[in-house]
Amino acid sequence: MQKNPDESKSVRLDKWLWAARFYKTRSIARDAVQSGKLQYNGQRSKPGKIVELGATINVPQGYDFTEVLVVQLKEQRLGAPLAQLMYKETLASETLRASNAEARKLSIFHSPKPDHRPDKKQRRQIIQFKHQ
Repeated sequence: MQKNPDESKSVRLDKWLWAARFYKTRSIARDAVQSGKLQYNGQRSKPGKIVELGATINVPQGYDFTEVLVVQLKEQRLGAPLAQLMYKETLASETLRASNAEARKLSIFHSPKPDHRPDKKQRRQIIQFKHQ
């Protein structure tokens, strides 16, 4: 009986993140894991942690966290379409990212910006209001 070549490999966490194209360089991936921003199976881990099939990884991306399941183990960095086959994003993560993106579009997270800068009279009124 032959083993699947993906099952016999042992790949470090930082190397897998780099190969799956979550980070541009391996050193950036290593720094993200060491800083504790990234979680492996719900826990903080080290860059040398061996990745297992079916593990969940929470990866910070911009304003959101992406929760992915490990589907394939590869050490080499491949093209983006092939790298996306290495993991599968969970449904809960997709819905949360979509709702957060919609909220950002509606400016719920950010205060609305004024149409123009205050003129001299308005600045005086603001200063007077602050010092009362």
